[in-house]
Amino acid sequence: MTPVWFMRQAGRSLPEYRQARGSIGMLEACARPELVTEITLQPLRRYDVDAAILFSDIVVPLRAVGVDVEIKPDVGPVVGQPLRSAADLARLRPLEPDDVPYITAAVRELVAWLGPTPLIGFAGAPFTLASYLIEGGPSKNHERTKAMMYGEPALWHQLLDALADIAIGFLSAQVAAGASAIQLFDSWVGVVGPDDYRELVGPHTSKIFAALEPTRVPRIHFGVGTGELLGLLGEAGADVVGVDWRIGLDEASRRIGAGKAVQGNLDPAVLLAPWDVIESRAREVLRRGAAAGGGHIFNLGHGVLPGTDPGVLSRLVDLVHSASARA
Repeated sequence: MTPVWFMRQAGRSLPEYRQARGSIGMLEACARPELVTEITLQPLRRYDVDAAILFSDIVVPLRAVGVDVEIKPDVGPVVGQPLRSAADLARLRPLEPDDVPYITAAVRELVAWLGPTPLIGFAGAPFTLASYLIEGGPSKNHERTKAMMYGEPALWHQLLDALADIAIGFLSAQVAAGASAIQLFDSWVGVVGPDDYRELVGPHTSKIFAALEPTRVPRIHFGVGTGELLGLLGEAGADVVGVDWRIGLDEASRRIGAGKAVQGNLDPAVLLAPWDVIESRAREVLRRGAAAGGGHIFNLGHGVLPGTDPGVLSRLVDLVHSASARA
């Protein structure tokens, strides 16, 4: 039977999430263990998913090491003092478990609640975190980020190395507290071409996966718009490569290479369509996933959209389980 979980299954599409958070800011919510636990568990009360994903945010470790970052509604992460020079690197330091006691407390509590159900921890990848730090917030073209990457490669590598260390500390703390698997999110890396990824991004991502290898927990690597990078993502060191909706899983698996499982990749917007469309598209994802030699985890090609009907997700989980069990 094909396992299934959803990115952003915990969060904004659920009315109980909106009630639990109320007027509490996102990063404040991520720093309250009891709230993190409650929100992480909410989708498991609705859906028969095969894993929980920790409720947190990729900028949580940045804030934990002293970066002035906030998450503004309808905007996203905004950095008060963008990082633009070598002198700014002094503001970054490795993350220690004592920097995120609320994360470790929440993970321990969740593991106790979940029993055999896996808890997936996560962190942001160096490129995506660097983009927020350099741009000062979300960016359409990532101009300043690429300007540093191309024009100041030594500074760029120092920055990504520091961010890799922060991600390693954050992920290691989650695993030590009991997380069963980890996922590295690289939401913006699809703006980089293969040659630049190989030279300027990939080595720092590989450093993270190599550091987590001794823990023996499954490692998932996910990026958006990465169709042309899938071979390189497959080489970076993860056990599973997440795939967005822009490419079929059979072709994605071919590009990723032998020995890797794939995760994905239903377009989240499909869930806003009539059920017959959803069912047809989901069955096609399962068909292509079955052709992937290393195994398949059913997921969306990105996170659950805010307007998604929770009842549709519940129905989709049942379909994935029943259809794959009969295959």
